[in-house]
Amino acid sequence: MNYSRDDENFPLTRFESMLKTNDILFFDSSEFENIIHHYLENGKIALAKRAIKLGLEQHPSSVNLRLFQVEILVIENKFSEADDILDMLHELEPNNEEIFIQKANVLSKQDEHKKAIDTLLIAIEMSTTPSEDADLYALVGMEYLFLDEFENAVIYFKKCLETDTSDYSALHNIVYCYDFLDKNEEAIAYLNAFLDKNPYCEVAWHQLGRQYFTIKDYDKANAAFDFAIISDDSFVGAYIEKGKVLEKLKLYEEAIENYKITLALDEPTSFALLRIGHCYDKLGQEDLALQFFKKTVEEDALLDQGWIAITKFYMKRLNYLKALHYVNKAVNIDGDNVLYWKLFASINKRLNFLEEAEMGYKRTLDLGNYELDTWLDRTDILIALGEYEAGIYNLLQAAEFYPENAEIAYRLGGLYFTINQTEEGRFHLKNAVKLNSDYSFIISELFPKINNRPMIKAIISDGDR
Repeated sequence: MNYSRDDENFPLTRFESMLKTNDILFFDSSEFENIIHHYLENGKIALAKRAIKLGLEQHPSSVNLRLFQVEILVIENKFSEADDILDMLHELEPNNEEIFIQKANVLSKQDEHKKAIDTLLIAIEMSTTPSEDADLYALVGMEYLFLDEFENAVIYFKKCLETDTSDYSALHNIVYCYDFLDKNEEAIAYLNAFLDKNPYCEVAWHQLGRQYFTIKDYDKANAAFDFAIISDDSFVGAYIEKGKVLEKLKLYEEAIENYKITLALDEPTSFALLRIGHCYDKLGQEDLALQFFKKTVEEDALLDQGWIAITKFYMKRLNYLKALHYVNKAVNIDGDNVLYWKLFASINKRLNFLEEAEMGYKRTLDLGNYELDTWLDRTDILIALGEYEAGIYNLLQAAEFYPENAEIAYRLGGLYFTINQTEEGRFHLKNAVKLNSDYSFIISELFPKINNRPMIKAIISDGDR
């Protein structure tokens, strides 16, 4: 095989050829470092290990190759072995900051974040170049994030930006910390100060707009997103956020324009299509609203908000059969979606398809939706179906989540009286009246056949006194 030494991949090509032929070729240590780095970057751990082994055979005293060996050991969770090598390297080169960085990495992987920070601070003291400082500040910031010490994390991410104003990952992390601390005003002050020095930073304008949006200052949010777009007129995220602001300002036509720009700039997103649909709905342009809701689910069939939008579109217009058609489609696509089943139950209830509605509420509960209304709606349908025992069992489960609830107690009282378990009926009805006498209408509405029994009338009238 012929190689061109002008090829920047020449050492890699030679190395891979050597592996195939079992020939032993010589590489200098920097060539091995580049080869190993390439394999690690591409997730080829086995090849990286092979290169490290061969590299150390040819250059046994190379500290950098040993550091790569440590990296592999950390990936394999062999922390004790990694520590041993780092201790040996530290004796050889006590002022090598990379050894401290790797030591911090080993500590971090073992959840020793405080010790990792102390170790990184030693590396920072040794560092001589600003770019290395920025990387180290970022590592310290991340360790503080692991500890949920957001105020300390902010300090170090700010140091990153002071060293490198284009470090947008640090900027995002600063805003993330302020968000977590609910310090929107502090975030706004910081971003404005940053923008005074970097007025064309579209990322900072975008983050500033999001902060104003959070505190509901929509006019300032709108202006910030405008500046983000001026700084980069192909910034899809800024158009999306501006569209959301315009919706809040009820400027639906302008919002649509911004969402449509994103469709032209990039692949259509289901979010933008959905928001356009909602805007057209607000404008009363039903055909266009429905068209974009349908485009949403065509773009992303698993986006529950798309199916829910179509279903609610028809529910709002009292077209429950159409709504049922689309919620059935949604359930068939994702049968574990609680929102779909809740809508499925509600629509079937509207259509008086009681058995299907009951099944929908049961499935909703099975999937972990324990809202009180879900328990009560299912019970009411079981009562209508004459499934009294099932209704009692359902309510007893509900009572575990909502103890001392009058609506549950009235229903339990009514059900026990209905199946002629008088003592249980009296207990629950008395408890219900004690909890809230205003809900006594439940008995007359759900249990008209027993409403006029003297015992029931007496218990309820005692509560009215």
